[in-house]
This record gives sequence, C-alpha cells and structure tokens, in this order.
Amino acid sequence: MERLRVGLVGGGPWARLVHGPALAAHPDVEFAAVWARRPEVTAELAAQFGTHAVADPDELFADVDVVAFAVPPQAQGELAVRAAAAGRHLICEKPLADTLDAARAVAAAVERAGVLSSMVLTLRHDPDVQKWLADIPTATAGIDTVGSARWLSGALLGGPFATSPWRGEHGALLDIGPHVIDLLDAALGPVSEVEWVHRGEPDLTRFGLLHAGGARSTSVISLRMPIDPSEIEFTVFGGAGRHRLAERSADARGCFTRLVDELVAAVRGTGPAPALDAAHGLRLQEVVEQVRVLGRG
Repeated sequence: MERLRVGLVGGGPWARLVHGPALAAHPDVEFAAVWARRPEVTAELAAQFGTHAVADPDELFADVDVVAFAVPPQAQGELAVRAAAAGRHLICEKPLADTLDAARAVAAAVERAGVLSSMVLTLRHDPDVQKWLADIPTATAGIDTVGSARWLSGALLGGPFATSPWRGEHGALLDIGPHVIDLLDAALGPVSEVEWVHRGEPDLTRFGLLHAGGARSTSVISLRMPIDPSEIEFTVFGGAGRHRLAERSADARGCFTRLVDELVAAVRGTGPAPALDAAHGLRLQEVVEQVRVLGRG
C-alpha cells in the first residue's frame, strides 16, 4: 500500500526528540513536510529529517494526508480546526487546546469533517501500562475500590520544558493532568465528578475524582518540585484487587510510533478508529477545567 503522507507542525523539544524521528523512521509514512513558527527552525528540521520545509501551515495542510501537531495548545486549538476543515486526519498533543471552548471547537471540527484523530497520550501506548490496565477488572471497580496517582517532577525548574511559556503559565494541571486523569479513567471507569480540589505552591494540585461505577481516586501533581528523576506512581486496590504501576521511564518515541501504527491501520481500513481521539481529549479537558475552576474557590 502507498505510504501515508504526514506533515509535522511545530519545532519544539517534542518535535525534535519524538515526532520528527518517529515519522522519519516509520515504514508506512512519508514524512512529507514540516512547518514551524520560525523559518530557521523549519529549515533546520527539514534538513535533519529529510523532508520539505513549507512557508505556512495551510501549504502543509494542502499536501498531506495526516497532520501531526507538536505546538503549544493555543496554537493547536486554531490550527487543528483548519487542518480538519481541509480534510486531514489529525495527531493532536494534549491538551487539545488552551481553553475548553477552543477544545470543543477542535472536536466539533473533527466530527464535522469526518476525519480520524488521535491524542498523544503517550503512556497509553506503552506495553507495560497496557498490561497494567488489562489486569484491572474495571467492570468491578465499585464503591469498594480506590485509586491514587502521584506525579511529582522538577520539569519546570530546569531542562528543555522549563522555558515553555504555556507550561509556565498553566503548570502541571494542563500539562500532565490529562495523562493522570486518562489513566485513572481507564483503570477505574469514566470520571463522573470532581469531588474536591486543594491547590498549593509550588504548582501543587491535589484532587479527588468519583468514577461512574462508584470507585474513587485521589491525585497529587506538580512540575515544580525539586525532584529528579520524577516520582510517578498509579495504584488501584480494593474490590478490583491490588494493582501498582511503579515509577518508570516510558519510551516516548516508541509509544508515538505505535500511535502512528494505529492511525495508519485506521486510515487504511484495516483497524478500528483510535479510541483516544479528539472527543476523548475534549472529555479529559472538561475534567481538567472542573479541577481548575473548583481549585479557585
């Protein structure tokens, strides 16, 4: 079969370290074009990955089958709507956009255009995480089951993401919050309510979720803790058994490659549409927004 033509929008750390290398190496993909806000970055990435530099995103949208985004959420919210309107399938970073209304616009544009979409929820494509989730009998996660998540990191104190303006403004909740909520949602059942939120400094958020079957979970997240390496742990115990996902270092590039595998199969009609799509990204952002609003009270 012909390879899918994929264009990359963005030139930050994830574009350089994950998206670009994975797309360039994928056997079912033709890495057709790249665009970044700064022309010199666009040219640099095009040379690095052997692809075509374009002058504006609409030129890229016109010449590819799939658009992979590695841009801040405020840019993705606008550009993803335009890409979907051009009939392109989407690979979207989390969060879907910087505001809930903008995220709703992206999900609506995807549905209106009838294109496929996939969220870069990296951990969900990690084989060990998938095994952990498969071992949890989610159907039995009732009121006698509780879960917890701990994700404490110093990523905003130094390193490639410390200078990211949107991460600096919104902190852990908008950045790693979708990952945490998504894994708890998958392990314990859909989130039905945000029950409580405690905010603290630096960038420390604790929140409690009620899940559809009656299970409850608690989370604590921060990107401004003087911790290296990050402390990451998810646990489920009670009626659904005892399950612990310990601190790990996920292979982000490998996870992204498996995401692309899934999307390629869906586009070709040899596999199902991605379950972790823009509609799922919107649902996660709705929960994030509830945490944010409740935390201001």
